[in-house]
Amino acid sequence: MEETKIRIRTAGPDDAEQLLAIYAPYVEKTAITFEYEVPDVKEFRDRIRRILKRYPYLVAEISGEAVGYVYLDSFIGRKAYDWSTSVSIYVKEQVRKTGIGRALYQAVEEIARAQHITNLNACIGYPETEDEYLTKNSAQFHAHMGYRLVGEFHQCGYKFGRWYNMIWMEKMIGEHEEHPKPFIPFPELPKSGRAEKD
Repeated sequence: MEETKIRIRTAGPDDAEQLLAIYAPYVEKTAITFEYEVPDVKEFRDRIRRILKRYPYLVAEISGEAVGYVYLDSFIGRKAYDWSTSVSIYVKEQVRKTGIGRALYQAVEEIARAQHITNLNACIGYPETEDEYLTKNSAQFHAHMGYRLVGEFHQCGYKFGRWYNMIWMEKMIGEHEEHPKPFIPFPELPKSGRAEKD
């Protein structure tokens, strides 16, 4: 079988419709996101614009079609957390477990290091008992990518008439220096620090 070529690039507001098509099934059919309603294209476009003011928002493409995306966002929002971010990833249902998630995470980690970020934090829905809406696959994927469990909140998310837990997992990607280098917003990174892959 011929190897599929994955292109990773910075997403933009014009990608909103394609990326929303990837995200919508997660809202409608899973508890992977605790969002109830699929946002409209304008709202999704605004989310992309907001993220890109400080953080990377990357899209993976195969033959020009968006098949997944990843972005970083503010962890807490206070200055002292500049070196920590949250990370979110969504891959098109039909191409999961094909290496796209790994490629996206590797690319976004490279950018995060260039921004002087040291901690990546993933907020993950977690079932006490796996069901048709939520499995432990996301936690397993993050563990495979080097994340470790740091906390669990019990029955804090309610969706599809069921209560779900939520876990935080973290990955250290940099040294915690006595005097850390300042955080660099994504738009201020030189092109060489943007880690786009063809």
